[in-house]
Amino acid sequence: MLRVNVVISNISAERYWDIRKPIPPIQINTNINVIGMEKKQDETLEVPYILSIAYNPSIAQITIKGNAYVNGEKDEIDKIIKDYEQKKPPTQIIIQSISNVVFIESVSISRTLNIPPPIPLPQIPEANTKPPNTKPQDRDYSR
Repeated sequence: MLRVNVVISNISAERYWDIRKPIPPIQINTNINVIGMEKKQDETLEVPYILSIAYNPSIAQITIKGNAYVNGEKDEIDKIIKDYEQKKPPTQIIIQSISNVVFIESVSISRTLNIPPPIPLPQIPEANTKPPNTKPQDRDYSR
């Protein structure tokens, strides 16, 4: 079974938008790049990554860099390295582990900079609104 330990080594964040102006409607682009993969002597993998978050219009930017350290059975590690050398995307557990750590950190950073978080927050419907009708149109299942 694979075990992934994600470490952040560098954080860069900057707010460009004047704090006195309201923030306009924005688009947020997030990108996680695995920039390498190296097998260590102790049969572990070191996977450097970069998370880039860009706001459009350019109200702020956040960049987080670090390494994921992957432990597991020798055959699992060998398969991950082989897939990487064949330009296949990294296994889901590596990307998910990196995402979990860096997005939580990026939300904290966005709060510090007083900018919208880079992940959509859950929407809670108002108490007096009814849920949308999910019954397919043109079919009556009430009989």
